[in-house]
Amino acid sequence: MRITANFDAGNIDVIDLENKADIQLAIRPDVGGEFFQWFNFRLEGQVGEQYVLNIMNAGEASYLEGWENYQAVASYDRQHWFRLPTSYKDGKLTIIADLDYETIQIAYFAPYSYERHQDLLAAIQIHPLVTLECLGETIDKRDLTLVKIGDDDTSKRSIWITARQHPGETMAEWLVEGLMHSLLDSDNATAKRLLDSANFYIVPNMNPDGSVRGHLRTNAVGTNLNREWSNPSLEKSPEVFYVINKMEETGVDLFYDVHGDEALPYVFLAGSQGAPGYNERLARLRDKFSEVLTLASADFQSEVGYEVDKFGEANMTLATNWVAERFDCLANTLEMPFKDNDNLPDAETGWSPARSARFGEASLIAMLAVVDDLR
Repeated sequence: MRITANFDAGNIDVIDLENKADIQLAIRPDVGGEFFQWFNFRLEGQVGEQYVLNIMNAGEASYLEGWENYQAVASYDRQHWFRLPTSYKDGKLTIIADLDYETIQIAYFAPYSYERHQDLLAAIQIHPLVTLECLGETIDKRDLTLVKIGDDDTSKRSIWITARQHPGETMAEWLVEGLMHSLLDSDNATAKRLLDSANFYIVPNMNPDGSVRGHLRTNAVGTNLNREWSNPSLEKSPEVFYVINKMEETGVDLFYDVHGDEALPYVFLAGSQGAPGYNERLARLRDKFSEVLTLASADFQSEVGYEVDKFGEANMTLATNWVAERFDCLANTLEMPFKDNDNLPDAETGWSPARSARFGEASLIAMLAVVDDLR
């Protein structure tokens, strides 16, 4: 028996491997020690044997409500991810794996590797509407890559999409992959119509350092990027610094910041209603966007979500609030579950990469519904 996390986005420490019925593990915290919940490791064992894995420090994780009704994901081929029997009790997360093959990968959610990120960029760059731009380097000297889909017509609307400010929220990049493939599909009438009216600026991975390091929420120096938008710095948050510089150059008419929520088993939006500049025009746009998204995907709902900030009381360090205020534009944070979507549960996979990608496609329909009214 062997357990390793020595690979891209890996995260686990082995405490005790002596007893396959009581394997003891611990999640490594992000740099800075403030956050942890993401795990990702491989177990090598004997076919037909059962292995009981106990994450001993789960009771100290960042979001304890995230363990309620949670099921870990696993894969034998790193393509199809399914759920394993998982329970949380007395501060310990227990995962049970019955091996059909010798090696299984187990993770908090289906990983989106840095290698797949590079493959995605390489695959789409050959499309005539795609331009890749390195906005700058991260602290670990990785490229922060912007994907522009569109042309040089500056009269068009500018739609900005960012994903994985929090690196453990891998469903965000799965969504972006689906959205970009749909947007570049020559047979997709929604995409064609959108590209007649808008240029897209997409950052598929805002936090490549944290992604590779196996972090939940922070970059290489322990910064939570989604608390840096009012005052980013090259020392702490170059990723946000470079994105804002580019936004100032292009303008922003619609902003879609894609995330995952550990606790809530739903897909929902969080808007900028608490920003000082929120107004009736933005409210109408947000209502229309939400209504069409409800029709575009049965996975979306608007009944359950975060408490709405009172007008003028928003946290302006968050991307959605800062961008909405700076550019007087429609801005939303999209949240997807780590667990399952309780409105449409799937016992085998829960919320999945495929469902995330399909929701990316659906998001384009909502964007089309508002694009002509953005300014």
